[in-house]
Amino acid sequence: MAFALLRRRGPSKFERAADGSMTLIEHIRELRNRLFWASLGLLVGLIVGWFLAEPVYNILRQPYCRLDGSTDANGVCQQFLMLGPTDGLVLKLKLALWVGLVVGAPVWLYQLWAFVAPGLHRHERKWAYVFVAISVPLFAAGATLAYIVVDRGLEFLIEAGVGDLAAGLEMSRYIAFVTNMILLFGLGFEFPLLLLMLNFTGVVTARRLLSWWRVIVFLSFAFAAIATPDPGPFGMTLLALSLSLLYFVAVGVAFINDRRKGRGKEIYAGLDDDEVSPLNPDPEPVTAGEPVSAGEPVGTVAPIGEPDPIAAPQPIERRYDDMT
Repeated sequence: MAFALLRRRGPSKFERAADGSMTLIEHIRELRNRLFWASLGLLVGLIVGWFLAEPVYNILRQPYCRLDGSTDANGVCQQFLMLGPTDGLVLKLKLALWVGLVVGAPVWLYQLWAFVAPGLHRHERKWAYVFVAISVPLFAAGATLAYIVVDRGLEFLIEAGVGDLAAGLEMSRYIAFVTNMILLFGLGFEFPLLLLMLNFTGVVTARRLLSWWRVIVFLSFAFAAIATPDPGPFGMTLLALSLSLLYFVAVGVAFINDRRKGRGKEIYAGLDDDEVSPLNPDPEPVTAGEPVSAGEPVGTVAPIGEPDPIAAPQPIERRYDDMT
């Protein structure tokens, strides 16, 4: 009811800032409208995802269907186990939500951008467009690599366990495993963008980024060893090399940006930390001051209540115990 009244009457003269900018109440209204249209876009994407959930499910279960013993005599892939009567419906809703986030991304990303963009400068908006345009293919590349790694590593995970076990997998846990891998790899491929943001905002230079290459390569292999389900060398090496290559590409772009902005050419850029800076060989000459005549008073008159610096020093009072 309160929100309806606020929408009807509009801002009053007490709510509008003196410089014409938006006040807190207007920002809240703007956020409410943006959230409404973003939620509407997600709802439309969810409806579309409901019809695309079945094809997406068939794509995600292909690594399982390629396992030995997962097909019957006719070559048909066996179905997953369903432990609860509502597991199939809940899984379809989850897949529809994932698809809805992708389908409705143009709507909710635009609403987010329309809310943030008025507070950015022109060059900040330009770089935001560039980073968003790069982040989408990077995430897609990470998701594709995750699907390949799951396809190669799923057979090892099943065969490395205790023998004489049926290969029937529970539906919800298998889909959660695949989707988590896709999300983890996709976010991992966004790491170079974080380095570029630090460089473009002036936090770190390209030389500083390059000095971290040993740590970054080590962390890439450590992350790949933890994230990949296959303990073999294929998945881990592929992911680690991809992350390391993206890191060096980001450092190369950072060097180009530093050269464009003229970084590294400061007055002390060519000096080492323990090197003494050169002194000025031409010091300014020191001249004598103007002479003071004998009749002019020297110094200034002290304020009332403070001792006169020109007056004779006062005798020091001695205590009784100072007497010898």
